[in-house]
Amino acid sequence: MKRILFAAAACLLSIAAKADEGMWLPSLISQRIADMQEKGFRLSAEDIYDINQASLKDAVVLFGRGCTGELVSPEGLLITNHHCGYGQIQKHSSVEHDYLRDGFWAMTRDEELPNKGLTVSFLERMEDVTPLILKGVTDKMSEAERVKIVSKNSEALMDKVEKEGKGIRATVEALYYGNQYFLFVYREYQDVRLVGAPPSSIGKFGGETDNWMWPRHTGDFSIFRIYADKDNNPAPYSKDNVPYSPKKYFKISTAGIHEGDFTFIYGFPGRTQEYIHSDAVKYIQDTGDPHKIMLRTKRLEIMNRYMGESQKVRIQYSAKKASVANAWKKWQGEVKGLKKMKTPSVKKQYEEKFENWAAGTQYEGITKRLAGLYGELEPLQFVYDYYSEAIMACELLKYAPKACKVDDKTGLIDRDATKETAEAFFKDYHMPVDKETFTAMMTEFDRNVPEDSKPAYFRKQMLEYGSAQAWAEALFSTSVFTSLEKVTGLSDIVVEDPALELVSHVNEWIAPVRTKIREINQQLQLAYRDYMRGQMEFAEAAEGAAGRNAFYPDANLTLRVAYGHIKGYSPADGAYYLPSSTIKGIMEKDNPEIFDYNIPQRLRDIYAAKDYGRWADESGEVPVCFIATNHTTGGNSGSPVINADGNLIGLNFDRVWEGTMSDIVFDPDKCRNIALDIRYVLFTIEKLAGATHLIDEMTLVD
Repeated sequence: MKRILFAAAACLLSIAAKADEGMWLPSLISQRIADMQEKGFRLSAEDIYDINQASLKDAVVLFGRGCTGELVSPEGLLITNHHCGYGQIQKHSSVEHDYLRDGFWAMTRDEELPNKGLTVSFLERMEDVTPLILKGVTDKMSEAERVKIVSKNSEALMDKVEKEGKGIRATVEALYYGNQYFLFVYREYQDVRLVGAPPSSIGKFGGETDNWMWPRHTGDFSIFRIYADKDNNPAPYSKDNVPYSPKKYFKISTAGIHEGDFTFIYGFPGRTQEYIHSDAVKYIQDTGDPHKIMLRTKRLEIMNRYMGESQKVRIQYSAKKASVANAWKKWQGEVKGLKKMKTPSVKKQYEEKFENWAAGTQYEGITKRLAGLYGELEPLQFVYDYYSEAIMACELLKYAPKACKVDDKTGLIDRDATKETAEAFFKDYHMPVDKETFTAMMTEFDRNVPEDSKPAYFRKQMLEYGSAQAWAEALFSTSVFTSLEKVTGLSDIVVEDPALELVSHVNEWIAPVRTKIREINQQLQLAYRDYMRGQMEFAEAAEGAAGRNAFYPDANLTLRVAYGHIKGYSPADGAYYLPSSTIKGIMEKDNPEIFDYNIPQRLRDIYAAKDYGRWADESGEVPVCFIATNHTTGGNSGSPVINADGNLIGLNFDRVWEGTMSDIVFDPDKCRNIALDIRYVLFTIEKLAGATHLIDEMTLVD
């Protein structure tokens, strides 16, 4: 394991159990409960996860397909992050009703807004199904043959489980690179309505400048309500649906937090790579991240310029910009953290010691095999990075192949379906942004991708037009897919269009690259499966069961528990960050001249009058955010942050910039999750929105 240090060649010391690292499976939390209780937790393993009676897992949902949410009332009221609900808020916004700028609050149930396509999923149960999934697999099979059998067995099991009841959805997920397989059974609800959201000047306060940073003062929350049929079962949207009645919902602690308090997070972390080879880390640090950062910097500069000139464009591109900027800034912190921790060289040293131990065993030479595979993969991955980050950054190229909906019977364009798709696309599309982005991205593609790796069609177009800018002028002036009127006016299938022609050639070019990457990744998967087992045996040989039990599976958007405590940190020599922030910091940043720091006048008035009501802390200020040592990643956005008694104290929404390398390596001194203090949520609901009926639904405890 990466966290094993050698005192001598035959002596091993694991520090994993000492740090607040790990994303643990709830069904196996009994293996960690003693450590949790020793650190202050006052509940049992059954309180966290139980399939026979209501437990905290029943108050947590997968929100959409990439965030977490939690139930906070017996009437299906759900809280998640503002940035998780951002897409829904944007879809309901217009110049006339700018909910992004002004916020939205439903004062009655009838005013709550439906959200087509949005779902929330409750985990019903999880179970180890490794023998079922590996039935028929032998050691003599190729990885491709193994994948086929695993897929077939998984599909059969999921089909069987999904017949158990209404709204049941099942997935089978590989853990530890396929050494173990778990079945996850969800109940999915389709009628989820927007109830409330603060203005972006609260919900996105600080914008991209403050993103991934501490101290933080962002009121990153939005509120939804789950609806069900009269029997509390999942159902499509209907006016006849009623608020969902949960098995469990969180009580809300108003007692406040202090440094050293126990915390844990229940949520759906998306993806981590804690056990990857040193060469993989080196590529991320020195090549992959730096190029992606450069490409996204150029895209953001273009968006920012046009958004600053037009309110309409600002609304159209707010969610898109947030999506681009989020990873852009995270990668910058990740590179800095990996370099500071010397992660590639530390992993390299560990791999050498592992190989010394592995001599004469089935694991001998496994790290060298991984190095060889990465040598084959990296030039292909570099090309694929430029395909996804440069070429496919062009909105036109993503839209054109999907623009025309064809009737299966007549083979002709389905005009109604095509019109619906076009209206949805062009509502949030500004061609000058896309054209300038195309020019910038194609210029960088030409500059950085090796000549023999470029598509022949790309070289031909650049030779013909002389520059990416001239090519863009021709493409965007002749393609029918740049205009709502042109698309909706089509009367037959479009077979010749420069955008479709470009997409066709790009797809033809990238297909063998994608195939080769997939083949190498299959070999890597097989090698990592062996390497993972070897690392566990290596740790067990040195430390016994404690060594093996220090391993947690990489995140894969399945429900996990992470625990730690509230704690500040030192970002640099001579500096220490306190673990909490208050409304005072908002006022210090307030600037009407800067969009991201221009708070509502109502908040200024409340601050001037100190009209905080019951929400002030011991210092007399309203608490806003806090940091803790919980191990989180993307997908944990919106996760409940819970105290030692199982009560809600905050909403996770970010990590500190100095600790964003935690997807690859966790540093207990620097890695901190950032959470919104639940008291600031309640303060905003009551004092700014006047939506006290929502607080009346909740159960507050001191």
